[in-house]
Amino acid sequence: MQQIPMTVRGAEQLRQELEFLKNTRRPEIIKAIAEAREHGDLKENAEYHAAREQQGFCEGRIQEIEAKLSNAQIIDVTTITNNGKVIFGATVTLINTETDEEATYRIVGDDEANIKEGLISVNSPIARGLIGKEIDDIAQITTPGGVVEFDIISVEYL
Repeated sequence: MQQIPMTVRGAEQLRQELEFLKNTRRPEIIKAIAEAREHGDLKENAEYHAAREQQGFCEGRIQEIEAKLSNAQIIDVTTITNNGKVIFGATVTLINTETDEEATYRIVGDDEANIKEGLISVNSPIARGLIGKEIDDIAQITTPGGVVEFDIISVEYL
């Protein structure tokens, strides 16, 4: 199985979700199923069927998280020698050379990506265009609207 790159923060978030699902959500669902069974006929018991469906989703998510964590290659960028290059886990500040708009992105694994928080997937076009670049380099990123140039003004390893 192929290893999936993940930051320390991303792995910790998955572990917290897994703990919540196993120790809080799973017992709640089991209790709801037990209560619904007490109402009698299971064939027409909507509460029972809803609780069983929730149980299926919960167990599926638990298996998904466990698989991701078992295949994760956790990368701690704070332990990597700071060479000024854009790498997985780095936080990069860019300026669009046409509009002078500044943007800051952190390059993370697919599961951690959230553009609203400035977290972009290592497999995104922007990240692929930035990997390997250094401060003051110009990165040309192909977007649906055409090629956009970004000036890299900062690379941090947080």
